[in-house]
Amino acid sequence: MISTHALAAFVALAVVIILLPGPSVLFIVSRALQHGRSAALMTAVGNTCGVFIHVVVVAIGIGAIVAASATAFLILKIAGGGYLILLGVQAIRHRREGMDNAAADAVVGVPLKTGALWREAFVVGVLNPKTIVFLAAVLPQFVDPARGPAWAQMLVLGLVFNALSVLLDSGYALAASGARAWFASSPTRVERMKATGGVMMAGLGVALLVSRRAA
Repeated sequence: MISTHALAAFVALAVVIILLPGPSVLFIVSRALQHGRSAALMTAVGNTCGVFIHVVVVAIGIGAIVAASATAFLILKIAGGGYLILLGVQAIRHRREGMDNAAADAVVGVPLKTGALWREAFVVGVLNPKTIVFLAAVLPQFVDPARGPAWAQMLVLGLVFNALSVLLDSGYALAASGARAWFASSPTRVERMKATGGVMMAGLGVALLVSRRAA
């Protein structure tokens, strides 16, 4: 349905976009610093599932409306930024949890339930307004009317984007979580690490709130 040339061009563009350290990457890295590899990987999956909602919305045509609506963009931006700030503040407040154990145990910290990790990441993915603007602007550029329904082609391209996101974001998750081992020798480092993850999330929320639509 989609030509090999168009698919290759889209994959190349998607890889560059995903590898750039944007909101999704920073969120995943912060989770890796706070809770480790499993949490970071689940965050990558949850975030991508949230992005898939944008893919479906764009494919059925609503994405163009949201991308063109300053009000809709503002609502998503405020909700997304506020949610990230809330998560960041909670992480900073609870940074001392698990610090009464040995350093090797403390580096694991207090594990979050899989459902909670996925749900928080999913919400962050859904509430990132720049994702839907990007998809609404890019996906139609790779659609060939002669090769079938536009919505079907955009849905396929979106699925490709999601698959690449999980793969590449998981790479970031593994790299960031690997660095946690260094903190195991010092409970103080663990505390600072958790606080850093919280600051990253809160800072990301503030950056989203003050960002411009065209950014």
